[in-house]
Amino acid sequence: MQLPKQVQIKEVGPRDGLQNEMMFIPTDDKVNLVNQLSETGLSYIEVTSFVHPKWIPQLADAVEVLKEMKRNTDVTYAALVPNSKGLERAIQADVDDVSVFMSASEGHNKSNINKSIDETFPVLKEVVDGALAAGKTVRGYISTVIACPYDGYTKPEQVVYVAEKLFDMGISEISLGDTIGVGVPTQVDALLHEMLRHFSAEKLAMHFHDTRGTALANIMTSLAHGITKFDSAIGGLGGCPYAKGASGNVATEDLLYLLHEMGIETGVNLEKIQKTALYMEGIVGKKLSSKLVAIARGEEGTCRIS
Repeated sequence: MQLPKQVQIKEVGPRDGLQNEMMFIPTDDKVNLVNQLSETGLSYIEVTSFVHPKWIPQLADAVEVLKEMKRNTDVTYAALVPNSKGLERAIQADVDDVSVFMSASEGHNKSNINKSIDETFPVLKEVVDGALAAGKTVRGYISTVIACPYDGYTKPEQVVYVAEKLFDMGISEISLGDTIGVGVPTQVDALLHEMLRHFSAEKLAMHFHDTRGTALANIMTSLAHGITKFDSAIGGLGGCPYAKGASGNVATEDLLYLLHEMGIETGVNLEKIQKTALYMEGIVGKKLSSKLVAIARGEEGTCRIS
């Protein structure tokens, strides 16, 4: 099997993970989470979101978290930004990287953003233009690239259409999200076959939710296509407030175990990640879905990986 020698993990737990928790996680705990993640070898952490607190109250303390956390110069700190007003706050909080987001399907886009796909492009262009003018890099998320909870399965050609529009705005990378976690390797293969006809693998990342236990299998398929950037969340935190039934992201530590055991370098310390996941399990007050956290929990909190 032809596999890449190195992969970059983009940690989205502090944003995509915590936004779906029913309880509000205290600001100090969020800051501690980011600080711990910053010392694991991760090079990219999505810290928070500047979506209006009315819609995502769990991340209403975005500015406070960014101002109080300790920054590691080797880490890029990102935030999700929906519009120009959110961008103003993100720039004031000194984010390094701005993430914009939309869906490949009309139904999810209208539910998530309250706009059609074509109505969303001008809004995001304002954000991208403003972020680039402020010297920030911009990343794009496309949700529901495999299927939509409202519209059914998504055609790969539709994902290409949205991606082309976003790249034309000047963003540097697109993360392709299986938002409801229904994808299987054959579908991922078909999607990437079409995407890679139009875009280089270096410009794409994959974002898998593990709702049906297929995230790691889908990552294997992506690796075979030459994809070397993957989003994941500590402990498998996450979901989607606008996609009923969507469970958490693939767990960072489970993904690291897979990659490291196959000899793929990430630069991330698995033991530190596992300890941080155990810390978060205590903060959220429930068992997380991560397989490695379950193993560590069975060992009374130790992280012995041989």
